[in-house]
Amino acid sequence: MWQFFHKLGSPKWFYGIAGRWLPWLLISGLILSLAGIVWGLGFAPKDYLQGNSYRIIFIHVPTAFLAQSIYIMMATAAVVTLVWRMKLADMFVRSVAPVGAVLTFLALFTGAVWGKPTWGTWWIWDARLTSMLILLFLYFGVMALAAAIADEKSSARAVAILVLVGVINIPIIKYSVEWWNTLHQPATFKLTEKPSMPAEMWVPLLMVVLGLYLLFGWLAFVRMQTEILYRERRTQWVKAFVRP
Repeated sequence: MWQFFHKLGSPKWFYGIAGRWLPWLLISGLILSLAGIVWGLGFAPKDYLQGNSYRIIFIHVPTAFLAQSIYIMMATAAVVTLVWRMKLADMFVRSVAPVGAVLTFLALFTGAVWGKPTWGTWWIWDARLTSMLILLFLYFGVMALAAAIADEKSSARAVAILVLVGVINIPIIKYSVEWWNTLHQPATFKLTEKPSMPAEMWVPLLMVVLGLYLLFGWLAFVRMQTEILYRERRTQWVKAFVRP
């Protein structure tokens, strides 16, 4: 286990491993996501209260799930950066922060589209919506700070600290509907409870969630490979790799 953990600190080793996983992540992610979306949008039954307007759940929930999960992954990588000083962990944070920002924006946008017919308004300063907006600003802050500091070590440390400070927002997002009186509905999936939706609804939703996670893994590996080539551009193995 520890040998594998230390191997993860090697950009060259990770670059090779990531390349082997890329096609599998892409193909399986596309199959699951597309199958779930087609099933959910075209064949799942109408909701007895919201009719067809609920179908945006098949985009909104997966993007919201993944947006929060990415930040938790970044916080884990930030701990590795500060404790073990593995530069690959810092590369991960920088590579996935823009992805997290896009997914957070999509979650907010689809939530607004869903909220208009459901709540009668595009936006309200609901606890869940506000904390998700804060998450978007945190992603922007991480990206801005990473670009603002030229020294790699100082930048990695500063970014890691910011990520860890911001992680307190994740439980606020999760429990906001329980701590405060909000318009937002409770969680669609709970590990300790049976889904309240019929299987014809939650199965395709789960397929999209899993597919999106796989696609994120593919995109994260692609972006990390690019970051590795840039950071290690002066090493012999990269020079040999990119040599025409």
